[in-house]
Amino acid sequence: MRDDPLAREKVFRDPVHNYIHVSDRVILALIDTPEFQRLRRIKQLGVANYVFQGAEHTRFTHSLGVYEITRKMCESFATNFPSRAPGDGLWDDNERLVALCSALLHDIGHGPYSHTFEHLFGTDHEAITRRILTDPSTAVNAVLKTVSPDFPEQVASVIAHTYPNPQVVQMISSQIDADRMDYLLRDAYHTGTNYGLFDLTRILRVMRPYAGGIAYEADGMHAVEDYIVSRFQMYQQVYFHPVSRSMETILAKLLARAKVLYEAGAFAQDAPRLLVPFFEHDFTLADYLRLDDGVLNTYFTAWCTESDPILADLAGRFLNRRPFKSVSFTAATADQLPALRQLVAAAGFDPAYYTAENDSFDLPYDQYDPEAANPKTQIEIMQPDGTLSELSTQSRLVAAITGRVSGDKRFYFPKVMLEPTSTDLFTPIYRQFQAHVVNGRLK
Repeated sequence: MRDDPLAREKVFRDPVHNYIHVSDRVILALIDTPEFQRLRRIKQLGVANYVFQGAEHTRFTHSLGVYEITRKMCESFATNFPSRAPGDGLWDDNERLVALCSALLHDIGHGPYSHTFEHLFGTDHEAITRRILTDPSTAVNAVLKTVSPDFPEQVASVIAHTYPNPQVVQMISSQIDADRMDYLLRDAYHTGTNYGLFDLTRILRVMRPYAGGIAYEADGMHAVEDYIVSRFQMYQQVYFHPVSRSMETILAKLLARAKVLYEAGAFAQDAPRLLVPFFEHDFTLADYLRLDDGVLNTYFTAWCTESDPILADLAGRFLNRRPFKSVSFTAATADQLPALRQLVAAAGFDPAYYTAENDSFDLPYDQYDPEAANPKTQIEIMQPDGTLSELSTQSRLVAAITGRVSGDKRFYFPKVMLEPTSTDLFTPIYRQFQAHVVNGRLK
């Protein structure tokens, strides 16, 4: 399936990929839709800029990057592994356009401060992505229909992992896909860290299609190993950073407090009109598409002067970067948490809004398990004779982290609970609290 080419290729300058190349008219038209342009107003890493000040990049730039990596995959496959006969397991370049559109649009359903908003209001960005693609009211749907009447449903099926060609699905969603490769490189660049760097050029060179999806040639296995380790390091050092998680906690508590006040009819100022459909759990697609990070931040600025002291304080904490502190805990020390909450309450803070538990865990790599709730697509290494071997059976390095969950559980609370002081009225309470903590964890 192909689209009419542009008269002249369009390029976007990009700090990660240098140039992003667009030669298909439908791709350029999708980029110009209001639904896609909205992604300029949603940060890729949510609140991570409170820790890594350069992390101001958006889901718009990431989506273009995923498109570009997928375009390079398609180009390599078409050049080196073109299908010669139906069913030969090689690349059918008629799949190119559905792959490119799926890559470009894979994140179009994300909301403001994506995962925090999603958890609190029960939205599902993947379901909303599919709805944006297939709903006749959207500009995206109108553009996709210029390819064919059923093209929106085809692209949506890639996002849903039900598209019949596993090669296309694995380009966009697998344990090593265009999405993950772009966000690792892009997030590393913008956070100023080196953890997420790996040899993208080499990985693209050793990728090859086969009947069951995408495999990697054996002589390129070390580049794949490097990618797995880079992903592991980014999760530990960037995505799971305790301060980022603290700001996410404050954001969640802030929105939860606003919802409680709305339901009680207790807003001193006008109710936040654009959030009301979400407080009432009765929103339309148009309601959802009106939201972005700027809309929420505007409400937060207004809430700083609300008469409710909890809402005003949480809004100020979020906007002015006053994170909660945290300590790590385990199953063996979790029984101390009720006592710590009581101490926070005794110090004058409502523990419902000023304490929280947060657990962040990641599985760097896992073997395919058909019995799992969300089975992973395993990484296949193709030997010179064409046989396939799962990555961890060939790599000692990957075998060492396969199936091993990494991360921690943390308890969040106001910073003052750990501050040494001799004049504060609550000093005895702070000291009781601090007696539970050693080296950043519960005793």
